[in-house]
Amino acid sequence: MHSVTAIVVAHDGARWLKETLDAVLRQSRPLDRVAGVDNGSRDGSGRLLTEAFGPSSVLSLPRSTGFGEAVHEVVRRLPRASGGQEWLWLLHDDCAPDAHALHALLRAADENPKAAILGPKLRDWLDRRVLLEIGVTVGRSGRRDTGLEPREYDQGQHDGVHGVLDVLSVSTAGMLIRRDVWEELAGLDPRFPLFRDDLDLCWRARVAGHRVLNVTAAVAWHAEAASRRRRRIAVSDDHPRRIDRRNALLVIMANLPFWALVRSVFRNITGSLLRTVLFVLAKQPANALDEIAALGSVLGHPGRLVQARRARKKGRKQGYAAVARLLTPSGATWRRLADMIQRYLAGEGPVDSAGRHHAMDTSSEEEGDELLTDSGLFQRMSSSPGVLLFLLLAGITVAAEWSLFAGGLLGGGALVPVTGGASDLWRLYIENHHSAGLGSDTWAPPYVAVLAALSTIFLGKTWLAVSVLLLGCVPLAGLSAYVATRRMISYTPARVWLAATYALLPVATGVVASGRVGTAVILVLIPVYAALATRVVAGSRRAAWGFGLLLAVGTAFAPLVYVVVAILGGLAAVSFAGVRRGVGLSLGIGLGTPIVLLFPWLAEIVREPRRILLEAGLADPALADPRLGAEALLMLNPGGPGTPPVWVTAGLVAVALGALLLRRHQTIVAIGWGVTLFGVLLAIVVGRLGEWPGVPLAFAATGLLVATALTAHRIAEFRAAGGLRRMGALLIVVVAFATPLAAAGLWILNGAGGPLRGDLPDPVPPLAAAWSPNGERTLLLRPEGGRLAYTILPGRALYIGESDLRSPAAETARVGTAVAGLASGRGGADVQTLAAQGIQFVTVPGPVDTALQRALDSEPALERVSLSPTGGLWRVAGTVTVPPPGSGGETLHRTWLWVQAALVALVLVLASPGARTAEQVEDYGDAPEPTRPSRRRSRNPEEQVPA
Repeated sequence: MHSVTAIVVAHDGARWLKETLDAVLRQSRPLDRVAGVDNGSRDGSGRLLTEAFGPSSVLSLPRSTGFGEAVHEVVRRLPRASGGQEWLWLLHDDCAPDAHALHALLRAADENPKAAILGPKLRDWLDRRVLLEIGVTVGRSGRRDTGLEPREYDQGQHDGVHGVLDVLSVSTAGMLIRRDVWEELAGLDPRFPLFRDDLDLCWRARVAGHRVLNVTAAVAWHAEAASRRRRRIAVSDDHPRRIDRRNALLVIMANLPFWALVRSVFRNITGSLLRTVLFVLAKQPANALDEIAALGSVLGHPGRLVQARRARKKGRKQGYAAVARLLTPSGATWRRLADMIQRYLAGEGPVDSAGRHHAMDTSSEEEGDELLTDSGLFQRMSSSPGVLLFLLLAGITVAAEWSLFAGGLLGGGALVPVTGGASDLWRLYIENHHSAGLGSDTWAPPYVAVLAALSTIFLGKTWLAVSVLLLGCVPLAGLSAYVATRRMISYTPARVWLAATYALLPVATGVVASGRVGTAVILVLIPVYAALATRVVAGSRRAAWGFGLLLAVGTAFAPLVYVVVAILGGLAAVSFAGVRRGVGLSLGIGLGTPIVLLFPWLAEIVREPRRILLEAGLADPALADPRLGAEALLMLNPGGPGTPPVWVTAGLVAVALGALLLRRHQTIVAIGWGVTLFGVLLAIVVGRLGEWPGVPLAFAATGLLVATALTAHRIAEFRAAGGLRRMGALLIVVVAFATPLAAAGLWILNGAGGPLRGDLPDPVPPLAAAWSPNGERTLLLRPEGGRLAYTILPGRALYIGESDLRSPAAETARVGTAVAGLASGRGGADVQTLAAQGIQFVTVPGPVDTALQRALDSEPALERVSLSPTGGLWRVAGTVTVPPPGSGGETLHRTWLWVQAALVALVLVLASPGARTAEQVEDYGDAPEPTRPSRRRSRNPEEQVPA
């Protein structure tokens, strides 16, 4: 025989309590006794309990009383049953059991004599098919795990063979527990007035040798009002999320054996810090504060933890094996962190669903739609036009640049031979004195830090990072253009055409041929600038910070990009500031961020305005076409190595001119053509100054492409109209696609076609590198077109960025005169001048010019080391003195580096995607709150009332 006492605890739960009480009193197995507890409800819950159970069976307690404390008070006053096994059935006010739930629980107890705690299967209160719990487990990090998928429907898939499941814990919502076990374990711990009290009780029951079962034949519907914030809690002033996390940590740390506790502490500190960072990046400061405050609350009160562990000392180590097999596998914690990071990157916010009280989702799919949705990564990628376009452009790039994958050093044109690793670039960026050239105390350009960060991502391999940026700029630019125009252009064929044409512009092929890493980065970023700019002019602060950060990256590689964007931004401010609220501030953030992040370097650029036209890498005048005609600029062709004939882009210009004839989209087309004309005019100025006009022409092409693609959906209308319009639509498509097809074909046919090579040898001969243990320098002489160029190497090849460093002008002039005298064979003190600057070797790449060879051999202070078709090497016979490094400005430089790092971190946080966690569901309708008098006076005298 069994004796069952149902204990219903209510706290402001009138909206659910009536149904709960009806369900309790309608049980097919009648209850022996009932008891109700009202914890200071203000919504009439106490009255409902009294009407259902009678005044003598209802206990009123203060509003701050917790669930466990309320049950303790009832059990303390409840006399023992006269005979049979006595059971306590604990119920929340928002938990309605099925009419046969108690019968199923007692039947399972009869079939499993060792079962001391049993719980029903819990379903959602609203959608009564959705599973909430079939027992709960927990990881060693305290994260709650139901083992269910989001919005998983109950179809009996978890019912088990005999309808019972061995679980670590069941909820107190519907928990059936033997009274003798309750008293043996001292019941629910009052330290947990809310959340995780059931986990702690069931854990202790497991350690004591009892079984905890979930009975799947018993069903109850639970609203989870407290955890979903559907009512206010009174047991604590803290947020429910913080209470839940704090109690989870305390349960884990109180019940684990010592060594498992040590590992858990380390795991929780690491995991909580990572989650806190993610919440901060997602701009969820409340979540971040709750996470870190919960950890501090447990670790900051060691006395409370020691007291809790002392109370659970008996059998904790011996009974842990029975609990350990039911815990969540240890790897699941890191999988959840990975899932949080994935959600964060997707812009959904780092929601840790497994740590919440149920696995709910807000998916809008109808029932059965999930069977039609393929979640396979390969199928999703293979069906995406953007991915297919990227793969096609990558194939074209490999076919055209096959000669650049020769296995040597990548370099030539504006790119120095790529050597070193991420650590070398970081050292170059943070050190105060540089050994490159004749030594330099100038600060390294900021693009070195960007390349160092990318090299770190690519496992420290700088050559791989540069190859991806430079050789892969065509497919990357295509993918960037396709993704960035997702919100601008809904017509997919137009986006594909825009991205393919943009990626294969003459600017792109010229970038690869000339080794221009700076313009390659700009080419990839321009579509992102355009996409973010549309949100900046709408007043988005987060987009403004992201735009400013990416503009700073582009400016570091090519300062001219800031000039272009600043002018266009000024025009946007004039156009939109009076129409859209907050545009001026957003534009100020976007344009001001690069100035703040790059301030000292930009100050140097302003002092030498000519440097605004330069970009990262070597400034070689031979890479620009001084005789670039007007027809080339109008056809968006910057000239120089690797650019196709002028007529290749004629199709693009033709369809853009045709867009001017459309009446319906004149404003859009006019704006696009305005950007194009501005870019062409700026390109004319840059070209006349003797520099390569690739950056302004890239902006000009972007305006033309966007204006044309935005009107491309009209082609579908023309095609549907039939007749001449249909033929016209076909002609427009053929002309439009002629540009990317011709560009791709000529690029593959002609190859890279520029000074960039992939088989360069190390410019420093091995003997010179081996015989320079103290930083002795090597003079590299390069005869070029009747003139002699030279580079001073610090016993190794230059790293990217070292070519931009400035040596003292006086020493540079003195060494230049000595090099000229050495090459002319005039003799004198030229070698001594070089030796005083630490130059020990002179090297000439092969084939060595005969006149230069005779001049070097005739110098008595030089001795030839080697001479072959690959090059010659001479050594200074006298004493070589390496000048000591300078020491000025080190404190200022280090201070700025720390400030810059802090500013970058701040901008990253402000620009990072964030999302609000959807925690509360308003389907129930909250209980009315007492109205508070407004402090604002009504303007209508009739509405004013006396205070």
